[in-house]
Amino acid sequence: QVQVVESGGGLVQAGGSLKLSCVATGNIIRINDMGWYRQAPGTQREMVATVTNTGRTNYADSVKGRFTISRDNANRTAFLQMNSLKPEDTATYYCNAIIRRAGTYGSFPFWGQGTQVTVSS
Repeated sequence: QVQVVESGGGLVQAGGSLKLSCVATGNIIRINDMGWYRQAPGTQREMVATVTNTGRTNYADSVKGRFTISRDNANRTAFLQMNSLKPEDTATYYCNAIIRRAGTYGSFPFWGQGTQVTVSS
């Protein structure tokens, strides 16, 4: 069974920093893209940042220059360093990983349960 688990959320003042972590576990053959998404109450889930397994990154315009995504392929882990946080960054942050499981064909998206980030003004 494959699981994706996030950690590192919390409450921080505006201008502060947080670092989120995401680890994928289970019978995994390969992890392709990994990414962070967020959803605030009453809004749709939106992409924050993604990283390919070769390290190519992509960011939402709203976080460029403030957030940095990275990954450790050997440990099946992705990170999101968030600096200069703003109240509008408040949301539940979800990790997504495109994973090929052992004994299956094709790769499929797996989501974590989410971690809450709250930025106070």
